[in-house]
Formats: sequence, structure tokens, C-alpha cells
Amino acid sequence: MEEKTQEKEIRYSKLSLEELKELAEQGDAKAQNSFANLYCYGKDVKKDYKKAVKWYSKSAVQGNAVAQFNLASCYYNGCGVERDLKKAVEWWTKSAEQGYSDAQNSLAVCYLLGEGIRKSYKKAADLLTKASERGDGNAQHNLALCYERGDGVKKNYQKAFEWFSKAADQGVACSQFKLGECYREGIGVEIDAVKAVKWYSKSAEQGYAKAQFSLAVCYDSEYGVDKDMEKAVEWFKRAAEQGHMEAQYNLAVCYGNGDGVEKDPKMAIKWYVKSAEQGYGPAEYNLALCYDEGEGVRKNRVKAIELYKKAIANGIRLAFNNLGVIYERGKGVKKDLKKAVEWYKLGAYFGDAGAQFGLALCYYYGRGVDVDLVRAIEWYTKSAEQGFTMAQNNLARCYQKGFGVEKDLVKALEWANKAAENGDEKAKVTVQDIRQEMNELSPHLCNH
Repeated sequence: MEEKTQEKEIRYSKLSLEELKELAEQGDAKAQNSFANLYCYGKDVKKDYKKAVKWYSKSAVQGNAVAQFNLASCYYNGCGVERDLKKAVEWWTKSAEQGYSDAQNSLAVCYLLGEGIRKSYKKAADLLTKASERGDGNAQHNLALCYERGDGVKKNYQKAFEWFSKAADQGVACSQFKLGECYREGIGVEIDAVKAVKWYSKSAEQGYAKAQFSLAVCYDSEYGVDKDMEKAVEWFKRAAEQGHMEAQYNLAVCYGNGDGVEKDPKMAIKWYVKSAEQGYGPAEYNLALCYDEGEGVRKNRVKAIELYKKAIANGIRLAFNNLGVIYERGKGVKKDLKKAVEWYKLGAYFGDAGAQFGLALCYYYGRGVDVDLVRAIEWYTKSAEQGFTMAQNNLARCYQKGFGVEKDLVKALEWANKAAENGDEKAKVTVQDIRQEMNELSPHLCNH
């Protein structure tokens, strides 16, 4: 709820409480609205939403557009009156029809969301255009979103950028953030990393969490600014303290690795927990790893399993492999090879390279399933093709020995080289072995 200060209304703010009350009781609509504001915000009187509604109502029925807007806001938020979206729409409509831009914006949002009225993107866009042309920053932001999404208007990124710019210039924090996104992604304008950082910074300084997170990422990834992990941590922390789950996760990683801040496993756990509680998969996974290995917290495999499962539900495929390993090795739970295979299979089918490798091992050695070298080769190959070095090395050995596949030293060397180039030490030995075998064969090949 708010009151637009107009030149003629300035005198009301200078009146004493008694003088304002007297005018309100005499039926002065502007005084009634101003008197209601005192109760709404608890200025000079004890906050009392019911009394605020009483005086907003008196002013609104007299046609005061500002009071109509404020009364609608009371109905929308359930302040001093039972929440009633239809009545909120009714009063916002009355105010909007008088050209009050805040009401036009609020009513437009109702049309966009279908709250208290039938959804209509076209009517929303029309209202936002009227309010935007009157210079309302919030309406300009919402109109920009309509052009960006094609809601009620033809999608037009250039116009979206123009309206975000107008709102951003008025200091609308969410538009400043979106303008930063436009410059970063090239939405309606050419990509410009420096300008992206500029607008992220303006928004972040106003406390907009999304911008604080994006600014932190810029400092972390050296995008548009020099890399500065201390500043990255500062902005991750500001966003994290506002409940931004990705910022909470990244802050935890910083504490866990000692990047930009002194290493502190317990602080890492604190922020992983906050992020995980919001259902952020990467945080659930990393927290599970901490419980699995006892990093910063007492080892608890039961808790780790619970978190791995939550991480899977939130799209983290890596957790399939971790669950397979836990059951295969009996880490904190009863060893169960069949369960291990079930988890490996799920992960493998979803494309996780680690799980594919684990499943290949099960088929190769007959762990929880019958030995099946052909299937072992199939899953080694899928894992190897994703760059999983242990799978590449094992596949190389299979081609070298002819296990589950026709012997082929050329292919064996190819896979061993890939694993070695990716830093696998065992693969370097495999390369030497294969080269030696190839050298031993070459004289025989020459005799033919």
C-alpha cells in the first residue's frame, strides 16, 4: 500500500494528528486516506490495519484513486480485512480507470496471474502500457517481461530491453538485474560483459538477491571483472543470507575449499544444509558426500543415503553411483550386491558415466548379476565415450586381451591413450604394455 504524493497533498503531511483526524471526520477524502496511512504504517499511532481499512474505505467510496488503490491492497494482502481477491480487483479497477498507474500495474498483474479475475494477457499488456507511458517503473518492468515472453504482445526482445532500461534508470532493482542479464545473454542488445557487471552491481547494492548472486559469479568466473574470490564470497554471502539457495550452495563450496575465505568445513555444512533444505540438488549431493565421508560433520551413512536419494529426485545423476558404491561395499549398511546393481542400472540408463562404469564392473566380475562380458563391454564403452578414464583404461585392457570383444591392439591403444591423456596413471602403464606387445608382434607381421 502506498500513497502517491502530489503537490496538493503535501499540506496533509504537515498537519497534526488531531487536525488530520478532524478533516477526515468532516469527510475530506484526501485527509481520510492520509489518516488511514498513519494506522497502516503505525506512524504517530499504534499500527491498526482494521482502522486503516475503515478510513481507506471512506475515502475510496468518495472516488479517491489513491485510497482505492490502498483499499484494494488491503483486500489483496488480507490486512485488516479477510483476503478477497475479487474485491481487490474491484477497487484496483476503479483506481486504474482514473489513470492511477500503481493500480494499473497491480490490476495488470492480476490479469497476468488470473487472480480474482479471468486471466488475460492482452488486457494486462494494455494496462501496463498505459502505466509505463506515465513513467511507472514497476509497470515498465512488467511490460518488459511481457515483451520478453510474448504475453499479450508479440515477442520483441528489443522492446523488452528498452523497457527494462527505462525502469532500471528509475532505480527498479529487478529491472537493473534483468538489464544485466540482457547484456550477458545478448537479449535485445549486443553482449557486453562490462555493462552486465555494471547493472548487476547497481541491483546488488539495492539488496536484490538474484543480482548479488550473479555479481558473485562474475567475480568467481572472471566475467567482466578481474577474478576476486573475496568479493565473490562477499556477494554470495549477501545473497545467501536472503535465502538464495544457489548462493548458499556456492558459499558452502567456498568454505569447503577455502576459496576467498578461510577453509571452514563446519561453515560449509551450515550453508549446504540451508540450501539443501530448499531442495537444491547440488547442495543435497554435496551434503550427502560430507555425511558419507565425515567431512565437517560426523559420518552418517544412513543420512547420506537419504540425501543421495533426495539429490536424485532433484536431477543429480551422480548420486546413483554413490548409492551403488555404498551397497556394493557395505559402507554403513548391510552389503547388498543386488541393490548395488539396481542403483548402478538406474544411473547407467540416465547416462551417468560413473554408474555405467560400476555396472560394467558388476557384469565383468559377476557382482550381483551373472558374468556377462558382452554387457560389460557395452557399459565400459558408454562410460568411456563420456570421458570416464577408468572405463577407458578397462576397455583398453579388454581389447588388448580379447575379453568380451575381438582382440584389437589398435583400439586398445586408442582407449589407453585417451585415459592416459586424461591423467589416469594406470592407463600410462597400459599404454606401455600395449606398445610392447605391438612391438613384439611387428617382426612376425614383417615375415608375412
